[in-house]
Amino acid sequence: MAKPIRVAVTGASGQVSYALLPRLAAGAMFGHDQPVVLQLFDVRSQIEKVRGVVMELEDMASPLLVDVIVSDDRSVAFRQADWVLLVGSKPRGPGMERKDLIRDNGPIFVADGEAISAVAAPEVRIVVIGNPCNTNCLIAMHNAPRVPRDRWSAMTRLDQNRARSLLARKAGVNVGEVRRLAIWGNHSSTLFPDFENATVTGRPAETVIQDRTWLQGEFIHSVQQRGAAVIQARGASSAFSAAHAIIDHVRSLRQPTAPGDWFSAAVASDGSYGVPEDLVSSFPLRSAGQSDYQIQQDAHLDDFGREKLRATVAEMEAERSVVASLLRGG
Repeated sequence: MAKPIRVAVTGASGQVSYALLPRLAAGAMFGHDQPVVLQLFDVRSQIEKVRGVVMELEDMASPLLVDVIVSDDRSVAFRQADWVLLVGSKPRGPGMERKDLIRDNGPIFVADGEAISAVAAPEVRIVVIGNPCNTNCLIAMHNAPRVPRDRWSAMTRLDQNRARSLLARKAGVNVGEVRRLAIWGNHSSTLFPDFENATVTGRPAETVIQDRTWLQGEFIHSVQQRGAAVIQARGASSAFSAAHAIIDHVRSLRQPTAPGDWFSAAVASDGSYGVPEDLVSSFPLRSAGQSDYQIQQDAHLDDFGREKLRATVAEMEAERSVVASLLRGG
């Protein structure tokens, strides 16, 4: 049997984790021949609930699940973790402004970053899911000086999946026929789902969907507001679609990207496309399949796309200024 991969998951009692953990235990993320150890973290008041989740994991009788560790101490839950999935964050309350949510979540991700730096495995990879994930990733990354910045990413894959699904339905094709659809910028209402570089059945999306008004208007708005629409319809935020996107995100880093395709995730900017360094921004990416990524350098943005990118960059810069005091060395 292969050496188990140690996977730490925060917010282990929450909806997204409840949808994610059984799939992790069954091999959906790392493969059906790869054993895993799950290391589950939550706040003390939720630990009994997490133990109930563990009972269900045990009742699955998955041969890949070697062990489950539960703790409200990050130094225990993150110890020697190969992957850390930062799902847990404070949800946005009624009437709460985004900047207030950012301030409230900041200390959580300071603590996450410090613990990862102190006790995680030397080659650890971290995915930030808890929102606002771009800025939370920036905070945690700044507080983990031992961990190189190319090990960090934040999830915009759910936005990518939503956008691909919308384009496929508009074009009347299977979603697998939509490729190279990138998400740019922040995971927020300013994100830009890039139809300009997308292809449908191997052709530019704009030659298949000859409705620029829809692409620039309803399509973008629907992707940006999809999370709110789900909450309005079901009375709770996205859970199993988010869990599925986490799996897609990690698999895209661990498997070579298909020729002519790319995927989306928020990563530390290197200045590509004019996005300032020291922002965590979503880009089109490719991977060699070694838990790595490279920013795709030949995407073309016209004046409309560049303006959308400028708007989302401005929001990320404003959020960075809100948390400046939490950024080590910042």
